[in-house]
Amino acid sequence: MSFRTTASVDYVEDVSPGTGALPPRAWYATSDADSLSLNGSWRFRLSPTADTEDDSFAAEGYDAGDWAQVSVPGHWVLQGDGDFGSPIYTNHLYPFPVDPPRVPTGNPTGDHLRIFDLPDGWPGDGGSVLRFDGVESCARVWLNGTDIGEFKGSRLPHEFAVGQLLKPRGNVLAVRVHQWSAGSYLEDQDQWWLPGIFRDVTLLHRPAGGVLDFFVHAAYDHRSGEGSLRVDSDVDGRVSVPALDIDVATGESVTVPVLPWTAETPRLYDGVLTTEGERVPLRIGFRTVVLEDGLIKVNGTAVLFKGVNRHEWHPTKGRALDLETMRQDVLLMKRHNINAVRTSHYPPHPAFLDLCDEYGLWVIDECDLETHGFTEQGWRDNPVDDERWTPALLDRAARMVERDKNHPSVVIWSLGNEAGTGRGLTAMSEWIRDRDGDRLIHYEGDFNCRDTDMYSRMYLKHLEVERIGLGLDGGGRRRRQLPFILCEYGHAMGNGPGGLADYQRLFESHDRVQGGFIWEWIDHGIEDERYGFAYGGDFGEELHDGNFVCDGLVFPDRTPSPGLVEYKKVIEPVRIEGDGADGTVRVTNAHDFTDFSALAFEWSYQVDGETVEAGALSVPPLLPGESADLKLPAPPADGRGAETGWTVSAVLASDTAWAPRGHQVAWAQLPVSAKAPGPGVQSAQPVPGVRQITLGPAVFDARTGALTTIGGVDVTGPRLDVWRAPTDNDEGAAWQPDARFGLLWRKLGLHRMQHRLDAVELADDALTVRSRVAPAAREVGLRTVYRWTSDGTRLRLTVSVAPEGDWKVPLPRLGIRLGLPASADRVRWFGGGPGESYPDTRTASVVGRWESSVDAMQTPYVRPQENGARPDVRWAEIGGLRVEGDPSFWFTARRWTTEQLDAAAHLTDLEEGDTVWVNLDHGQQGIGSQSCGPATQPQYQLRVEPAEFSFVFSEIQH
Repeated sequence: MSFRTTASVDYVEDVSPGTGALPPRAWYATSDADSLSLNGSWRFRLSPTADTEDDSFAAEGYDAGDWAQVSVPGHWVLQGDGDFGSPIYTNHLYPFPVDPPRVPTGNPTGDHLRIFDLPDGWPGDGGSVLRFDGVESCARVWLNGTDIGEFKGSRLPHEFAVGQLLKPRGNVLAVRVHQWSAGSYLEDQDQWWLPGIFRDVTLLHRPAGGVLDFFVHAAYDHRSGEGSLRVDSDVDGRVSVPALDIDVATGESVTVPVLPWTAETPRLYDGVLTTEGERVPLRIGFRTVVLEDGLIKVNGTAVLFKGVNRHEWHPTKGRALDLETMRQDVLLMKRHNINAVRTSHYPPHPAFLDLCDEYGLWVIDECDLETHGFTEQGWRDNPVDDERWTPALLDRAARMVERDKNHPSVVIWSLGNEAGTGRGLTAMSEWIRDRDGDRLIHYEGDFNCRDTDMYSRMYLKHLEVERIGLGLDGGGRRRRQLPFILCEYGHAMGNGPGGLADYQRLFESHDRVQGGFIWEWIDHGIEDERYGFAYGGDFGEELHDGNFVCDGLVFPDRTPSPGLVEYKKVIEPVRIEGDGADGTVRVTNAHDFTDFSALAFEWSYQVDGETVEAGALSVPPLLPGESADLKLPAPPADGRGAETGWTVSAVLASDTAWAPRGHQVAWAQLPVSAKAPGPGVQSAQPVPGVRQITLGPAVFDARTGALTTIGGVDVTGPRLDVWRAPTDNDEGAAWQPDARFGLLWRKLGLHRMQHRLDAVELADDALTVRSRVAPAAREVGLRTVYRWTSDGTRLRLTVSVAPEGDWKVPLPRLGIRLGLPASADRVRWFGGGPGESYPDTRTASVVGRWESSVDAMQTPYVRPQENGARPDVRWAEIGGLRVEGDPSFWFTARRWTTEQLDAAAHLTDLEEGDTVWVNLDHGQQGIGSQSCGPATQPQYQLRVEPAEFSFVFSEIQH
């Protein structure tokens, strides 16, 4: 056998999908046929170009003893301690010159070698298939020296018939993987570019008469309660479903009473497809998806998607996910009331869809297609409108549909994402409709809905969503008759997203608006000892989009962010409202399909944030959409003038597959009475001295009027503070310039405010300090008056703020900042918690008594930014000091200044100092979603206007 001395690599820039692969077919995890996993340690050689090395490495007997090793599944750039290159992150820009289908000469190419033996007893009838479930971005494959083909389509399976090439011992599998190929132009999907064999490699025995392709058609008639089953198979056989007494030939239909599959009730029936040579287990879910009355309906009911977009990600393995990581994702979603996933922007590992079938999630399965970078040239030369590329597009559509068509969780096919429009997309849509008429088709870029069954947009403002719900959005007649979904909204980058509750109210108010999908599930930070988690630019990329890759509801280690906690509350499937003072509560079932039989309801009664009584609440098993008005028990007597209220919760009544008994599904707090106002703080007289002024328990600097101690507690400040370290949403997206608040704040100079002392005044009952707070080079300012009074043991500060000049932007925050000694570690407070909240992210805030360390109050966003505020704080205790609000305030404590937080690019940049900095805020600017979506809504913006607020300080006596 001879080998070329120079490698032919014309296939790399060929727009065709490849050669040699078998036609796509249904994926199934197991059967009674033999299989052999080829995952594990492979020999590896990296070359700088596609043709650096010849093909001799594929020959039997080649000595690769000096080669490195990599793990398969895996990405080589995430292995080898940097010796194998680095990840590259771009949002939509191609990291190479746009000259389709050409790619750079510098094309990292990884040669992979695996030598394997067949297991003893491997059948020798010659029928075997080699399957690759995912390789980025182009691969050529040899087995025992024979070139068996090449392929593109990174997130799609490819199979090759290899039975005639196998031998019992010493099989040599050689795979050459190129980072860049013509296929890269179709895979510009806002993610790390990560070459490698990142999904499973498996050898499958194909017995004579074994299963080839099959299609399970399992529909449900909600009127009769019957399911109809037909399994079409390329090879004749029989289908049995013991629980339903079904035993029929393939191709034959049968109708029987069944329990339907939904995301809320994922009922699966175990079956078997048996052909002459193979038995394949089936998991059958009966459900029917239709477009009816202008709505997406499943089993006769319009569904409301409470979804997320999900890239596949692991902080050390990239997209090489294992089953337990995938299961962790699904369980977290279910426990946070999420009911739907859009597989952005490619089909996931097929095992993930098995989990969606099992636990219950609606799935929009999206094709491995995005050409977003062509926006830079007005979509000129876009492959989806170039007929030369249509075979590749159709191949990708077919490999998705054929692989995943037997999953009941998949209710919608998506043609891809941000690929413009064109003939190729129309061809994909027509092919899918012809192959599978039982699902609907999605594509966001098709604004005229020529090829789709729904109108889909991303990142619309709330008012635009409302106009669509009211049918005032215009568009053609077909579009106006279709349902609407937000396939992406609520950009979860850094602190946020804000405004989710307002979106949800719109979704629930307009039938046509059938929900949406948060962007996105997980931060794509790469674990890195230098930074904690690295993002774009941290690997020296020439072109990158920074931390835009970290925009998830969970952190890279899958810890839920405050945004996920907020989303859980916003989309909870039980609505609890009422009048706490009257002791009445209305409970509404917001599920689409299930009653309340799986839930138990509980009440508790709080006095000044502490639970004093609790019990069970009897709620009937309401059907979806039904409500019941209930009476709470008589509250205990309280003669202390305390703040009181009810908490009503819905919890799981018993263990489920996704959460244990007692897991909280929904809750609400119903206030009863506010705390009676306490006595005023004003009796002690200021006592002047040469260097200091004493007022009750406090000492002030006589020259500046600055507070220095309260009792035995040293204090730095306080003074007016209007700055926060801008969040990713404050910074905004470059393509949305209308309200990039972070940019406007810096331009105005709010990050460098100067404090001018105008007067220190003593009166019989108060110490007054007058100042002006303003940025250099600007005429705007804030006239600020600090008025201190005391009753001898407590110290009251009233801050009056009067704006001067023409303020054109809101403030980040308005309050005071003070410093405490580093020993101030523990914090207790009565107010909102346990996590952070801001004006438009506070739905999940629970009013109660909480305790934390200062460190634990920080939210570890991958890029440091404003975080950690607790809302509605009545009082807080820290470092021996008690602070009371009038009536409440926003509370933040951290071991670094806001300026240090602002300057940090990674968490590892933050170093603890000798001061704990505390912010006591009268107001906070909301968060919004403008890192990609709309800015903070007007009602959550902190307008510049006259304000007065007060705090009462006292030393905690032990």
